[in-house]
Amino acid sequence: MKKLFLLLLPLVSTATLLAENTDEPFVADSVDIREVVVTGTKFETDVRHLPMTVSIVGNQTIDGRMDQSLLPVVTEQVPGLFITSRGLMGYGISTNAAGGMSLRGVGGSPTTGILVLIDGQPQYMGIMGHPLADVYQSLMADKVEVLRGPSSVLYGSNAMGGVINIVTAKPESDGVDTDLRAYYGSYNTLSVEAANSVRKGRFGSKVAASYNRSDGHRDNMDFEQYSAYVNLGYKLSDAWHAGVNADYSHYNTSNPGPENSPLIDNDAKITRAMASLTVDNKYRFTSGTLRAFYNYGRNKINDGYSEGELPAESRYNSKDIMAGISWFQSVSPVENNRITVGIDYQHFGGEAWNLYVANDSCATLVDKIQDEVAGYVDVRHQLWNALTIDVGVRYDHHSQTGAEWIPQAGVSLALANNSSIKFTVGKGFRNPTIRELYMFRPQNPDLKPERIVNYEIAYMGRAIGDKLRMGLNVFYLEGDNLIQTAFVDGRPLNVNTGEVENYGVEVEAAYRILDNLSANANYSFLHMKNPVLGAPEHKLFAGVDYRLDKLTLSTGVQTISGLYTVLASTGAEAETSDYVLWNIRAGYRLNDYVEVFARAENILDQDYETYSGFGMPGTTVIGGLKLNF
Repeated sequence: MKKLFLLLLPLVSTATLLAENTDEPFVADSVDIREVVVTGTKFETDVRHLPMTVSIVGNQTIDGRMDQSLLPVVTEQVPGLFITSRGLMGYGISTNAAGGMSLRGVGGSPTTGILVLIDGQPQYMGIMGHPLADVYQSLMADKVEVLRGPSSVLYGSNAMGGVINIVTAKPESDGVDTDLRAYYGSYNTLSVEAANSVRKGRFGSKVAASYNRSDGHRDNMDFEQYSAYVNLGYKLSDAWHAGVNADYSHYNTSNPGPENSPLIDNDAKITRAMASLTVDNKYRFTSGTLRAFYNYGRNKINDGYSEGELPAESRYNSKDIMAGISWFQSVSPVENNRITVGIDYQHFGGEAWNLYVANDSCATLVDKIQDEVAGYVDVRHQLWNALTIDVGVRYDHHSQTGAEWIPQAGVSLALANNSSIKFTVGKGFRNPTIRELYMFRPQNPDLKPERIVNYEIAYMGRAIGDKLRMGLNVFYLEGDNLIQTAFVDGRPLNVNTGEVENYGVEVEAAYRILDNLSANANYSFLHMKNPVLGAPEHKLFAGVDYRLDKLTLSTGVQTISGLYTVLASTGAEAETSDYVLWNIRAGYRLNDYVEVFARAENILDQDYETYSGFGMPGTTVIGGLKLNF
């Protein structure tokens, strides 16, 4: 800790020098639209007033990435966040799947320590307790907000390392707008998307559908996906709004296995669906949301076999649900004060079984349903038109593991030129999943929740006439009770013996060089006392965007260093991956309705992997067409 605070001294000194008198009054909820977030508070807030660190990936950046999946662009744009991959399209599921998400070294694969939300609604499998990376499509997103660090006060279990909130797109002005996009490229990769938005009076809607497929860069690496998304909204009055969201995704994926031990017939058929009903209210001094939601999953998996072996006698099957109700209301009883209270209830679980091929008989693996209920309160108060104090606490009760108290506190000091300096300390936790408690040989029904505590100081500001935006933060986190598999009495058993102690630095910057030329960069350094897979020591991205009349060009370079793909703790020699990726994208608008685009990735033809045994493709090229009318 002494070393950590020595690192903080230059940051504090810099922030102090930047603080100067200004004639412009500081208003608690004055909003710059480019920095409005909802993830840190559940209501719209200027990001300067949050003690937590939030990264925003906007619609223009998402659209410019020209990718059907949201996660590649989020990985590039958010320091400290890394998501493993194994190919051009398709993260997969089960053993040897990629899509493991880590934030500051917390998370991993399967990703149970980072919570993914869609408009604030939790997204994870009821039995396995983790999100599925292939479900999150660009066509549904207006922006993505990533809350870096524990967020369990507002979001409970699984938000131990942070939150990824996908904010869906909604029509902003009256009229009808239709987008069609299709691209084709390397490895017979095809994506077709269609989206329609309608806004008429009090009613608004967005409907979208897509089809994606790829042969993959290895044999037996096929991927095929059908997706659909619906958002309906109706303005009941000036203060009340009701909405319905629904999302469906079905995909078929094949896993070729590690290159040194290929698999045959390792195939999966996955169906995910979600729906929610939301009622919002927004008055001058209060706002809130009531949401009811339901998530459903159906998995059919053939684990495959190696050459020379016989196929497995059974196939894995499962059905899972995750349903619930959440409510919060935020009130300003006096000027410069905001109190938020909320209640969350979740009902989740399902059944899994092995289906034996020879006689269609079944062997149940698990059939469990669990409940979790929580209440929380968060108080934010502003002093002297500059200092915002935020204190929150959550009481969470799980039907298996019992009660947990989660506190959090932070301070945000507003400086001149829309800048601020922030201090925060917060607890994160994660309840064990049904898989860890009851499934397969390492099961242990006596597991307790994992816990971490995060300490952080951050600076964010603007300079050069608001052309330069920058952020810098330093963090230290420690935790215990992490669930690991150990050998007890000669057999594998899940136990609460793991520890985590990480510290690091994260930097973000964006500079508008000219009206049509901008650059952005982010860097993160992560030191882990106990290294984990899928969390690089150094991660750097730098990009440039240029627009000239009908032409758009963008290029970006990402450097990864110290990414563990094999740990020494497994008994093998530790292996790390270091690589540099250079990508280029271009678009040209032929007229008011038609745009052509192309992208080239891994131009340097790097030989690298993010998941052991799964080398990534070399240079790939994609080209396509976009229609708007």
